[in-house]
Amino acid sequence: MEPNIIPGPTATSGPTIPSVGIDNAFGGLNVPELAGLFSLGGVLAFLDTLWSVYTILAYIVSIILLVLYVYASVKKNLYVDLQTQALRDAERLWDEQYRGVAKSSRLQDIFTHIESDNPNDWKLAIIEADIVMDDTLKQKGYPGATLGERLKSAASNMNTLQDAWEAHKIRNRIAHDGADFVLTKKIAQETIGRYQRVFNELGVS
Repeated sequence: MEPNIIPGPTATSGPTIPSVGIDNAFGGLNVPELAGLFSLGGVLAFLDTLWSVYTILAYIVSIILLVLYVYASVKKNLYVDLQTQALRDAERLWDEQYRGVAKSSRLQDIFTHIESDNPNDWKLAIIEADIVMDDTLKQKGYPGATLGERLKSAASNMNTLQDAWEAHKIRNRIAHDGADFVLTKKIAQETIGRYQRVFNELGVS
């Protein structure tokens, strides 16, 4: 009697898993092409391209910075010129306004400016004090075409000559450097103090 043979399970149909080759995994590049991409030559070519892009960007940024620097320099020089001219105009106006006026009124104007919180007023106070000192030396008969020359003429007669020179130097920096000269309140007050000592010796009150 022959044994009954029970059939095994039959294969069922189901989803098939596609096979993925190495070529498909890298966007269609075959293995030799991938090897070429990551070879020393490929890396150097990539770095060369990157350097070219960097160089172009660096040139563009440099040009932009140069243009901004030139623009800022022009604006700064214009501002300094305007500030310097404004101080000179104020000096001339003050000289014209107070010419022949009692020195006590002129000194009061100087002290008012030096007590201000505005640095431009401090500069104006020093310029005004320098004019008073120059006028006083002229009235006392010291010769010279400029204040500097008159101070040299008075060298043997003034105990406060050093104060006069130091104060006059600050005045010159204000006039010549304009807005570039940073005048602190401490320096401004010390300078006016020097002028006061000169005025006391010269009898200005």
